[in-house]
Amino acid sequence: MPALSPAARDRLKMPKSIAFIDDLLSRMTLAEKIGQLNLVTPGGETLTGTVVNTDVADKIKTGRIGAIFGVKSAEAVRVFQDLAAQSRLKIPLMFAEDVIHGQKTIFPLPLALAASWDMKLVEETARIAAVEASSIGIDQVYAPMVDVCREPRWGRIAESPGEDPVLASRYAEAMVRGFQGSDLSAPTSVMACLKHYVGYGGAVGGRDYDAVDMSPATLHDIYLPPFAAGVKAGAGSVMAAFNTLNGTPMHANATLIQRVLRQGLGFRGLVVADYTGVQELIAHAVAGDKAEAARLALKAGVDCDMVAEAYLDTLGASVAAGLIDEAEIDAACRRVLEAKADLGLFDDPYHRITWGRATQSVLTEANRAVARQAVAAASVLLKNEHDLLPLGKKGRIALIGALADDRVNMNGTWAVSGSPSTVVPILEGLREAAAGAAEILHAKGANIVDDRVLAARLNVHDWKDLSVVIDDRTAEEMLAEAVDLAGQSDVVVAVVGEAREYSGESSSRIDLLIPEPQKKLIRALKAVGKPLVVVVMTGRPLALTEEAELADALLVAWFGGTEIGHGLADVLFGAQSPTGRLPATFPYAVGQVPVTYAHLPTGRPFPGRFQKFTSGYVDMPDEVPHNDGLFPFGFGLTYAPVAYGPPRVDKVALAGDDDRLTVSVSVTNMGKRPTAEVVQLYVHDLKASVSRPVKQLKGFSKVALEPGESAEVSFTLLAGDLAFSVATSVDDLTRIREAGDYDIHVGRSSRDTQHVRISWN
Repeated sequence: MPALSPAARDRLKMPKSIAFIDDLLSRMTLAEKIGQLNLVTPGGETLTGTVVNTDVADKIKTGRIGAIFGVKSAEAVRVFQDLAAQSRLKIPLMFAEDVIHGQKTIFPLPLALAASWDMKLVEETARIAAVEASSIGIDQVYAPMVDVCREPRWGRIAESPGEDPVLASRYAEAMVRGFQGSDLSAPTSVMACLKHYVGYGGAVGGRDYDAVDMSPATLHDIYLPPFAAGVKAGAGSVMAAFNTLNGTPMHANATLIQRVLRQGLGFRGLVVADYTGVQELIAHAVAGDKAEAARLALKAGVDCDMVAEAYLDTLGASVAAGLIDEAEIDAACRRVLEAKADLGLFDDPYHRITWGRATQSVLTEANRAVARQAVAAASVLLKNEHDLLPLGKKGRIALIGALADDRVNMNGTWAVSGSPSTVVPILEGLREAAAGAAEILHAKGANIVDDRVLAARLNVHDWKDLSVVIDDRTAEEMLAEAVDLAGQSDVVVAVVGEAREYSGESSSRIDLLIPEPQKKLIRALKAVGKPLVVVVMTGRPLALTEEAELADALLVAWFGGTEIGHGLADVLFGAQSPTGRLPATFPYAVGQVPVTYAHLPTGRPFPGRFQKFTSGYVDMPDEVPHNDGLFPFGFGLTYAPVAYGPPRVDKVALAGDDDRLTVSVSVTNMGKRPTAEVVQLYVHDLKASVSRPVKQLKGFSKVALEPGESAEVSFTLLAGDLAFSVATSVDDLTRIREAGDYDIHVGRSSRDTQHVRISWN
């Protein structure tokens, strides 16, 4: 069993803390205990923080609310906490918020941060978000999302670390460290919440909230490791997922919460429901009414009921009827109180609201500098014919596209506290960088989408600024203007992609193409005959087959957040090299998905060209691997070529469970520009009792290289890295290591590696 989290371990060492919680519980009525399990939204507030919803105020004063999420100001936090101080036992409230990729300073999307393969940077972004969020009184954040996803039709891949459990695990650890810091009770620390437990990223057809069906071995080897890593890093809370897993809704899945998460992984923290997830057990058809849904969720181990108030409305009656035991409520309430104690709320409920911090720590120049750095670190260069990039600061540059002078979409999905007004748009960033040296011309060229019904769907949050604005001009007029501008220019930069709400929660797609109005624009710009750079703004892997053919240079910039304009200008003009690598496979076509580099071999493998009775597609060109994507996991170019020496090992055989192997490789920057290379280590089990993936990531290292510089990169491979799960059920698991031969692959992507063979005896 993994080690307990630091917070759980500390509690075991602090009998006074345990005694305090014991005493408090002994003085609580059943109604007050149930109240601590009630997690609600604010119910409305004015700019001065005055509570509008009298029902919420009354429930706080009578001890029937334990936590609130969605409060937007320090003033409001103080008002709500003052109300809690009027309750009989004066138990402080806990405040939570969706701080997904930044609070006020918005960083690139989580998928983009994972594309940086830079865990120090990821941790730094989470630390900044924690400081900004805590400055208005936020105690807990509903992040990181660590769902592995191999289904790019699923919109929430934008919040995911991608398709690989090792990359996702390192991301989970970095985010937890950044959010929680070294002391969770510190006023600048917030409690992390690992979500969504578990399997949410495997939804059928990529449809959000839909069913998930997978083998126990797949669950343990692919989807659970990031949660295990986050728990071991000390995450204080976990959020249950909306989906069913093999028929059982996660909000009622006692096996996976009580036996796997708590007993197996040693998690002692708080488990919270997702939004109305408890009540949705009725729609899942496993509960007949709200009371039964509440009982199922509580018994499964869900401590806090979010929004539905099923616990508040029904648990008291269920205890009176003998349907549940009060001790079950005591256990959940204890975990809520322990979380508040860990956060320092019993010592000082207001200690995260030091007046003045709310303005001093938010959107600082230092925070913006990290956000700017993150754009370059996350940007993935997919093509660069004739070294078109970086561009020279000279002549005329045509910047064209509906997203080129856009603030609203740049923050991407789930930036709930970010403001478009603080975003540096791409046009502004390029003009500032090229001032006095190059002229930046601009035309919209096309709408993001021309379909007004679809445009309305994409504006799902009803913000003041619309995600998608359809220009009143005709498509022909906009296209003609763009083509004319391109003809006057020396080089064309087309900024194309999705709208903000094309990816994210409940934003599943049936195709993965750039919307047709923008595809027409790219074709027309190519026909002008000027060098063409295509920059893609997206929250998911897309099928960029046509764009890769038409563009001279192709760059995935994701949704880059507050500093997208400056950060992208750094990349395009060469102040920074794009050093991102794909965290998920970009398919050739939507028909390939779900897709992953770590697929299982088949008895009739694709031989490199289409043949009847082999595993390939009739309508796919031979030059693209039929069992992989157009651009593979781990792929990305830089502005300087990097040469790899052959991989070396310090021994060719491992013996015993405690043995370890050192794998080394020399990498050299052969170019004239500084760069950073992501060196990747993969393993393949040549023969096992069950079929194993053709490659599995086991380690990576991002190394900075000056021009001409060489570096020795070493990895330690443990015997346990060669193990895999054999399971007959989700809680009956055996990890085994089998004697035999293994290929150790080292390279710049999952497709481009060299290997050396070793054995384990």
